Amino acid sequence: MTNPTPEEVAGSLSVEQKAGLTSGADFWTTKEAPGVPSIMLTDGPHGVRKQDEASDHLGLAGSVPATCFPPAVALGSSFDEGLLVRVGTALGEEARAEGVGVLLGPGVNIKRSPLCGRNFEYLSEDPLLSGVLGAALVNGLQSQGVGGSLKHFAANNQETDRMRVSADIDERPLREIYLRGFQRVVQDAQPWTVMCSYNRINGTYASQDPWLLTTVLRGEWGFKGLVVSDWGAVVDRVASLSAGLDLEMPSSSGRTDAELVAAVAAGELDESVLNTAASRVVAMVQKAVAGADSSATYDVEAHKTLARDAAAASVVLLKNDGVLPLALSASVAVVGHVAQDPRYQGAGSSQINPTRLENALAEIRSLTGTDVPFAAGYGEDGESTAEQKAEAVAAASAAETVLLFLGVPASQESEGFDREHLELPAAQLELLEVVLGANPRTVVILSNGGVVRLSGFADRVPAIIEGWLLGQAGGGAIAQVLYGVVNPSGRLAETIPVRLEDTAAFGNFPGEHGHVRYGEGLMVGYRWYDSRNMEVSFPFGHGLSYTTFEYSDASAVANDAGITVALTLTNTGARAGAEVVQVYTGLAASAVSRAKRELKAFNKVHLAAGESRTVEVSVRREDLAYWDTRVSGWTVEGGSYTVEVGASSRDIRAAVSADVTGDVIRVPLTVDSSIGEVMAHPVAGPIITAAMSGGETSLLADPSILKMLASAPIGRMMGFPGSGVEPEQLEQLLAAANAS
Repeated sequence: MTNPTPEEVAGSLSVEQKAGLTSGADFWTTKEAPGVPSIMLTDGPHGVRKQDEASDHLGLAGSVPATCFPPAVALGSSFDEGLLVRVGTALGEEARAEGVGVLLGPGVNIKRSPLCGRNFEYLSEDPLLSGVLGAALVNGLQSQGVGGSLKHFAANNQETDRMRVSADIDERPLREIYLRGFQRVVQDAQPWTVMCSYNRINGTYASQDPWLLTTVLRGEWGFKGLVVSDWGAVVDRVASLSAGLDLEMPSSSGRTDAELVAAVAAGELDESVLNTAASRVVAMVQKAVAGADSSATYDVEAHKTLARDAAAASVVLLKNDGVLPLALSASVAVVGHVAQDPRYQGAGSSQINPTRLENALAEIRSLTGTDVPFAAGYGEDGESTAEQKAEAVAAASAAETVLLFLGVPASQESEGFDREHLELPAAQLELLEVVLGANPRTVVILSNGGVVRLSGFADRVPAIIEGWLLGQAGGGAIAQVLYGVVNPSGRLAETIPVRLEDTAAFGNFPGEHGHVRYGEGLMVGYRWYDSRNMEVSFPFGHGLSYTTFEYSDASAVANDAGITVALTLTNTGARAGAEVVQVYTGLAASAVSRAKRELKAFNKVHLAAGESRTVEVSVRREDLAYWDTRVSGWTVEGGSYTVEVGASSRDIRAAVSADVTGDVIRVPLTVDSSIGEVMAHPVAGPIITAAMSGGETSLLADPSILKMLASAPIGRMMGFPGSGVEPEQLEQLLAAANAS
């Protein structure tokens, strides 16, 4: 006997039971119904945060031990699709061992402003990088029979007023920047669930937006799974269900279930809509039950090792004047509270209880086999006393090299509120000055969930390591990078600006009176800085290595699938390492506004010392498309594309061109179409040209007048002396052209 389908199970239930299925039983579990067991959803996304007793959404209650992998801010900088599949697989193993059916992650919202308090939970300022890495995480996770939950859909780019604010975004940037990463994950990985965000988009709450949840997500992208609310995001349960939101979380203690039942009884909600939502819940539960294994375990030690490998691969060496890597015998002093008491994950609902927590000081001592001197320099709050500074100066003065650990305290960046500035705590900057005064050979190691301003000291220190928030094994990863056990290969997934005032969203963040205007449009992150040739501290894609790489023989060939880019990559240094080959495209002659360059593909390549390899990187044709507002669809514009291959958006090693055949777009002609648009039409153009070309008084007789009138609506020109076309003729001509 075959198992009943989700539709059959839902069809056998009463209205009350179906309504109950579409909301939570409590904070983390779904309701039971005949033939439908309860399953658990729990927070991620960089670990399994299963709470064992009291439940909450803010990380206040304890949770079971789990591997705390690097948060997205770090994993994004790995630029390593294969690594994220491995991390996702490990997350799936741990979730299954804990009886969790759906892990809430990954987050792929765009880092529109570096002030967003939750940037630590998102991957990048670029939608392609976010989409590729997000899909890798979901594919790894779901390979273990545990569902992913792609979040926060959509335009959740700030924490200020996040429950109500309307993200007011024009059509092109909404599609090309803020939805594109979600689209990539949906189409490449089909997550079991998509989680709607709290905010409104152009005035409509995401939780009850049929355009977002049904027209786009399901109709255009082909999403097959379930839409779940963020916890507490539902404003109107009936409107949300009608819009395409299937599961409200957490429980409303039956209050909103009763609203659905009443709406069906009153004829205000068609029962078929409730059937559909209930069927999707049943389908999710069936997949979770099929993937469950009560005897499942995982290799704790192997996951600790993977956590360290992932952390090490995510570290970005921003600057190095030759001081790194350190010799194991080098005379060093470690300064900075976070070296001993690390900040390794973000604050809020994603806090994981790690299976083992490393700190950099202990790992450096273990690696070198010496009792390396240490001075805290400041406290947990980032503040410093005179005594702490004096201890730091003494330690720095006695060492050949100082390892100075600086960071943003959790009190300054967290879920629930945005950062007020990009500065490190003032006391830490003062500490930096006195340490530098005592010993100019000072390496700065950063610990932060969002970028900090470095322009005040970057040119005065010999080396800077961006350590982000690296999860439970970040201490060991930092030690390995400092001493060259691991050759750094992380690359910036977001630009580090010179100052806050240079950022694209400055002046349009976080908005006012319930609205935030995305006035920068398409120019987000490196698109903004590069298109304006603005100075930055460190560009998107930047990251140094302890070896060097040479690019040669670059070529690009356009084909039906997109553009195939090939090059020879050579490790010209003395040690093995990994290079992230980045492919950017641009179209200078475009008919629409575009950034100077946009990331379209990347490949992380590991090479032995002296090794050369032919590397191919494929750019998908759909990634070349822009959102054409004339036809409300994606359009690949034809032309000669500049294809740049480089080590960052500012370190372009080769530039070639590829001739791309454009899509044939037929925009219907009307009397409001411009003369230029009509004349460019293959059918209407020749006829209009012939009709309007007669005599010396013709509008086309003088090229300068023709140029001036090219943007004028053709309907307004009919009847002008010399037009040669009567309004009735024009209507017939346009109809014939549109029918051709």
